[in-house]
Amino acid sequence: MSISIRVFSEADTEAVIALWLQAFPEYNDPSRPHRNPRLSIANKLGTQPELFFVATRDEDGALVGTAMAGYDGHRGWLYSVAVMPDSRRLGVGTRLVRHAESALAAMGCLKLNLQVLADKPDVLGFYERLGYRADAVVSLGKRLTARESEAIA
Repeated sequence: MSISIRVFSEADTEAVIALWLQAFPEYNDPSRPHRNPRLSIANKLGTQPELFFVATRDEDGALVGTAMAGYDGHRGWLYSVAVMPDSRRLGVGTRLVRHAESALAAMGCLKLNLQVLADKPDVLGFYERLGYRADAVVSLGKRLTARESEAIA
């Protein structure tokens, strides 16, 4: 399959949401408001939107994949890598990851982190084939309420 990778445009919103609802079942869970795809898109457009990539099929322009990246000057992050089910195992995910890696490297990023849910061995295998290895760290997280977020502002 011949694809092109470019920066997300707002016209891609509905196609991205449709993909994410397939790729990330947790986006369909109303008990996880932090997994709202519209909010994820809006937040990314507010912070380094140039690191939000989509893959489109050259023959018809259909959106077939996404990848988001971020860089804080110390570490890079990769997230929301998703590929349409009928386009998997054709190199789309690999090209998206490599594209994000190149964009981060061009910014001076020397270390890239990502997180994978432990119950997704196929996803872990994908990243291992691309050279990613588990770091000897414990990943901690805390969900902030809107009230906590506003207090910081």
